Amino acid sequence: MATLHGKNSNLRALEPEDLDFLFSTENNESFWEISGTQTPYSKYILQKYIENSHQDIYEAKQYRFVICNTQNIPVGMIDLFDFNPQHQRVGVGILILPEYQGEGFGSEALEMIIDYAFTYLNVHQIFANITADNKSSITLFEKFNFKKIGIKKDWIFADTNYKDEILYQLIKSQNEF
Repeated sequence: MATLHGKNSNLRALEPEDLDFLFSTENNESFWEISGTQTPYSKYILQKYIENSHQDIYEAKQYRFVICNTQNIPVGMIDLFDFNPQHQRVGVGILILPEYQGEGFGSEALEMIIDYAFTYLNVHQIFANITADNKSSITLFEKFNFKKIGIKKDWIFADTNYKDEILYQLIKSQNEF
């Protein structure tokens, strides 16, 4: 599918050989704040997750893509979640491993997923939840014309502090897609 192939990266489904990548990523406590995780995942549970990742987004209401560089090395993940075909909307979340940040993978992945969601899922809008202190994600989503539509005060509790979470939205009719 050409939609999921960019110049420097591509988006693909989870594969059985992604178990170690998923295990290290999901169990990295520095990512737990954005994922809502509070406990580690076992390889057994993640293996079952991979085995069930073939479920259609219309059934599971979510889908995880692995972001790979041109050597097919995983550099991150981009998730579609809370898919609602009735109201034609879907959420998006992105994670680029720290060693690959600043190389354009997030930007290319977000561009591909926007095109995919508007073209193949026929959604009217895409939304994202971003903590107010995540300046790089805010810059990324605003680059693609996501608009800040609200702030959830003290929404995320992390490291003994509360953080605001900003709700961003991209509406298809307000863009060239």
